[in-house]
This record gives sequence, structure tokens and C-alpha cells, in this order.
Amino acid sequence: MKLDRAAGWIEGRTALDPAVSAVRARGARVLGDGRAHDILSGSWLGHPLHPLLTDLPIGFWTSAFVLDLAGAGAAAAADLCVALGTLSAVPTVAAGLADWLATAPEKQRVGIVHAAANAAATGLYAASWWRRRRGARASGVALGVVGATVATIGGLLGGHLAFGGPAATSPPSDRPPPDRQPREDAP
Repeated sequence: MKLDRAAGWIEGRTALDPAVSAVRARGARVLGDGRAHDILSGSWLGHPLHPLLTDLPIGFWTSAFVLDLAGAGAAAAADLCVALGTLSAVPTVAAGLADWLATAPEKQRVGIVHAAANAAATGLYAASWWRRRRGARASGVALGVVGATVATIGGLLGGHLAFGGPAATSPPSDRPPPDRQPREDAP
């Protein structure tokens, strides 16, 4: 199944609506439409912040994978990258939530699956770090590999939301859509 078809299938899954509604209500309460939302949405930057922040966990976790392949001599560096990737996922999620709140309900269905996959990946990497710290390196590395696989699925959906097909959040033009325009009262 092509990614566009998979994302389109997810868009049509109304069974996701209760989860979408719950997260939308909680996200709106937490972020509101004030300063925190403006900072996390990137209105001060003139560009959504979430896509920029995704490079951090992806970069750290990919580096950990490569360092794990390098062997025991790179174990400490790999472990540090797992920890930094997991920590950097927190602001990345917050910025993603700010963007997600501004999308249409059918796009929010794809976004909630994207978020669930990335939450699972972050949990797997946190477990990977925990196992590594407890001396169970092999299982820690294995958890990281599973985390990378799940993060890739989440990233594919996120990339589709940002750049591709019917779920794109930005039209292919020089001007961002109205919900991406910097607010007059933004910092």
C-alpha cells in the first residue's frame, strides 16, 4: 500500500475521533492560544517549529544506532545519544501538538497515529536507555532498534502531513496558509 493510500485510509477512520477530541480538548487547555502556543507553533520564526525540532531526536537516535554498530568503545557515546534523543522528544512533541491543533479533523486522525507511533518510539528509547544503564546492553540496543523502526513509521506519517498528498498541512505556494501567518500580537 502506498503511503498516500495508507494516510488516506487513516483519514477516513472515524473510530479515531474520540481520541482526537480528547487530545484536542486537553491540548487546547494546556497550550491555549496565547504566548505558549505562539512560541511552540513557530509564529515568531515565521515557520512551524515542529519540523525543525524533529531533527534532534532523529539525529541523536540515528547516531546512537551507528555508534552501537561501532562496538563497545562507543557505548558511552551511544548511550548519551539515546538519552539526548529521548529528552529532545519532549519539546518536539509540544511543538507538534501546537501544529496539530490547527489542522482539519481528518488530518488530525493521521496526526494522532503519527503521535502515537512517536510516543511508542520515545518509550522504547527510554526503555533502551534504562536497560543500558542497568548493564543489559544487548536488550537496550534491541529496544533501540525497535524504537527506530516505530519512529520511522511515525516519521513517514509526519512527513506526509507536512509535505505530501491529500494530508499536507502547507499548500505548495510561497505564502503560508492563514493559520501559519505570524500573529500581530506574537512575541
